[in-house]
Amino acid sequence: RGFARRGGDTDKHSHGWGMAIYEGHGLRTFLDPLPAAESQIAKFVESYPIKTLNMMAHIRYATQGAVSLENVHPFQREMWGIQWSFCHNGEVPKFTSQVDDNNKSTMEPYFSLSSSEIFYHPVGNTDSEATFCAILNALRAEFNELPTLPVLYETLQRLCAQIVLGQEENTILNFLLGCGQYTLFAYSWPGARPGSKVWNGLYYTIRKPPFAKAQLADCDYAVDFSNCTTPKDRVAVIATAPLTLDEEWVEFKRGELKM
Repeated sequence: RGFARRGGDTDKHSHGWGMAIYEGHGLRTFLDPLPAAESQIAKFVESYPIKTLNMMAHIRYATQGAVSLENVHPFQREMWGIQWSFCHNGEVPKFTSQVDDNNKSTMEPYFSLSSSEIFYHPVGNTDSEATFCAILNALRAEFNELPTLPVLYETLQRLCAQIVLGQEENTILNFLLGCGQYTLFAYSWPGARPGSKVWNGLYYTIRKPPFAKAQLADCDYAVDFSNCTTPKDRVAVIATAPLTLDEEWVEFKRGELKM
């Protein structure tokens, strides 16, 4: 309920919304270029019984790319028989699509990969989807199958550092990267856009027994998590800004990658 209202009601992010929910080996997605606060799909999802170990949701404020379905996050691709998903908040100069006088793209090369190593291509024209494709292409060029999670973590940390390198002051790179039903990566290189007072970063909170009631920060609505959890549950929530008033939210450090 609070998520949908942030899409054009309590916040200005009115350029589409999306949700990706892992269900076993499958990935159920809901995408709509309409504001979440007005979306009939959002109203359906509000009554949809969601039970998952891993999911992500995104409301869009378009700074690059048209307001259209192909530019709505989360994006998804298959690699190594695994459904990968990705959503992003920020600006990535190295993957901003620009065209020079000769109608040639001036986008930064995909981690210096050869053309034969570039398998994934953006469908839309956002820096976010281009970043996602670049990360997957780099992983696919380096590994023939899913590496161990420690190796994958170290590789993603290196790739993120390469994306930011040389554009530290202009880059805002906050993303969630889903790797199947059990694994989620979150990275933050926070910042504010020129002329904006809005800080774009990532925060997280951990919910564990005993579960309590939490009041949403931007609307008059509270959730008693003891009514929808079990004593064995433990839930990590990651967001661009703290979502509740009565829980402890921790901000990611700059350049921090969590798994």
